[in-house]
Amino acid sequence: MPEKKWRSRVTTDGLDRAPHRAFMRAMGLDDAALAKPMIGVVSMRGEQTPCNMTHDFQVDAAKEGIAEAGGTPREFTTISVSDGISMNHEGMKFSLFSRELIADSIEAVVHGLAYDALIGFGGCDKTLPGVMMGMVRCNVPSIFIYGGSALPGKFGGQTLTVLDSYEAVGGFMTGDIDEATLQGIERTCLPTIGACAGQFTANTMAMVSEAMGLTMPNVSMIPGVYAERAQVARQAGRLVMRMLEQGGPLPREILTCRALENGAAIVAATGGSTNAALHLPAIANEAGIPFTIDDVGEVFARTPLIGNLRPGGKYTAKDVYDIGGAAVAIRTLIESGHIDGGCLTISGRTIAEEYGSASAPDGEIIRSAKSPIMPDGGVAVLKGNLCPDGAVIKVAGLKNLMFEGRARVFEDEESCVEAVRNRNYAAGDALIIRNEGPVGGPGMREMLGVTALIYGQGMGEKVALITDGRFSGATRGMCIGYVSPEAFIGGPLALLRDGDPIRIDAGARRLDVMLDDAELAERRQAWKPRPPRHRAGALAKYARLVGQAPGGAVTHAGAAEWPWFD
Repeated sequence: MPEKKWRSRVTTDGLDRAPHRAFMRAMGLDDAALAKPMIGVVSMRGEQTPCNMTHDFQVDAAKEGIAEAGGTPREFTTISVSDGISMNHEGMKFSLFSRELIADSIEAVVHGLAYDALIGFGGCDKTLPGVMMGMVRCNVPSIFIYGGSALPGKFGGQTLTVLDSYEAVGGFMTGDIDEATLQGIERTCLPTIGACAGQFTANTMAMVSEAMGLTMPNVSMIPGVYAERAQVARQAGRLVMRMLEQGGPLPREILTCRALENGAAIVAATGGSTNAALHLPAIANEAGIPFTIDDVGEVFARTPLIGNLRPGGKYTAKDVYDIGGAAVAIRTLIESGHIDGGCLTISGRTIAEEYGSASAPDGEIIRSAKSPIMPDGGVAVLKGNLCPDGAVIKVAGLKNLMFEGRARVFEDEESCVEAVRNRNYAAGDALIIRNEGPVGGPGMREMLGVTALIYGQGMGEKVALITDGRFSGATRGMCIGYVSPEAFIGGPLALLRDGDPIRIDAGARRLDVMLDDAELAERRQAWKPRPPRHRAGALAKYARLVGQAPGGAVTHAGAAEWPWFD
């Protein structure tokens, strides 16, 4: 590679940089390695979660590709908080927060050590948006790579994902399944390392990375344990060197408003995770693009549901891989006009050029846009007097889009879980979990534990759950989250009382309490803010910085610049 004025020269060139080079020589770098561009390779290698354990061989392959193409790979790691292991206890407050820590740590290392380019691996849920946010913030030549999902499990003749283990707990509590069955599901639902096998948050955001052009084409649905991933990672190492040589395309050249709309479209089309409505605005914020939950909702409303994928459908990521990968859905949406094929990708080619030759939909796992499962998306943004700034629901798989019931108000997740475990609720209840928002939680916990219990008890179609917290991508049922503004800062959820009449019309995109404005105004006059739950530590800092869900629950103003880009 011809020598250029790489960013990393600030650490390697000149007699005054002898101390800097001494540190690098101590790591085994020789004169030849020091003369090459320095390429960061970030992952979450570690033992926090099986989701990231597929990174090991892929990181090694990416480093080989970088070296083959004339670069010096520099590996570093960042944190990961397992959503599955932190679920349904106080630890979940760190899950969304970890997204910001990942992006911040990538910025700190890439700029602090003056790396010239970046390959970033993601696995567990928040690592994917966290890495993409870091890429866009740093705006050096970058490639995102998802580590891949686990293979689905088998038990009793049924195909399983980890969601089945959550719902089995509820079934065990009601006596519908015995302890042997519960343990059998536990031991078989995750037979390999890799992220959750359904179209939950990790696989959703992996498809989003493809639709936005930030990753290698058709990589997202390759199972995490397949050797094919090493080949793709090695190709990524070579490609990032070419991007560096050519000066791009850079992340902010790829991430346009239309690219973000493409990302939202693949979420709606596949019945993906509601968390995407939070992550897309956060990624947009890094580029300084105004793109809120309202923009996401507009795309959701105009995009047909074509993916028959769990949790709302039948199939897993492995099944999508078997019929041709995410490319099948992306090509279908390009042809139907729901994805803009003219958007740029990391290769310098357009989305249409990369995906135009993909396989046609099989009609069962992925349908044609002309014969969709639903005419509008599998995820919807709601408005109403309970959520004037928005709320999100996954409608894929719902048997009924209408619900009318009475409020059962809980001040935190634990109180609701206790009631559900004791079956202290009834059909027609709208379970309200408040003070779990970005500031009030703090950290906006996911509520998969309680929703899975409800489904496991056979009540999934008989009650609703509404919260200013979040839901896992594995959640199903009449579950509405991300209610904004949150109760802790005086949002309408804070005004609800037991017995209040609640009306949900997901088809009309409405969430309301059937009380008049005068009654709500009177309650607002009597409302008093609650004291913060954390007065010190990381969560206290987070609560002081974090914004509301419609803007992505971000912690900084966005569009960060670095002096070397002047």
